[in-house]
Amino acid sequence: MKDPNDVILRTVTKVAVVIILTFAVNLFVSGHHNPGGGFIGGLAFVAAIVLLFLVYGIEKVRKNFPVDFKALAGAGVLISVFTGARGMLIGEPFLTQAFGYVHLPLFGRTEMATAVLFDVGVALAVIGTSLTIIMSIGDDR
Repeated sequence: MKDPNDVILRTVTKVAVVIILTFAVNLFVSGHHNPGGGFIGGLAFVAAIVLLFLVYGIEKVRKNFPVDFKALAGAGVLISVFTGARGMLIGEPFLTQAFGYVHLPLFGRTEMATAVLFDVGVALAVIGTSLTIIMSIGDDR
């Protein structure tokens, strides 16, 4: 059987994925001071990847994006736990954050906080877990 001619769907998907990924980064970055953060940023990232799965097929996307999502989830959990445990190592409560200011060339004076590391861990855990579940449900082998 011949593949369907879905040029419009594939073209719109490419644009939509870029928009969704940009929104995911915005949600992640704004989460420190506004609603958002690692969890919802990770879910938005997963939505973009799932859209690619639906349009191009899981196998084709996996071939072009060879990531072990179980390892990604594990790394995310470890980053989050170790970021939280840092406070305990210095005699503070679990998840106590440290922050300071650094001067970045393009951004000027920028706040750096360990909460961002925690959000990175949460985002990686959400992305890895969600995509592992979706791929195991959608795997037709």
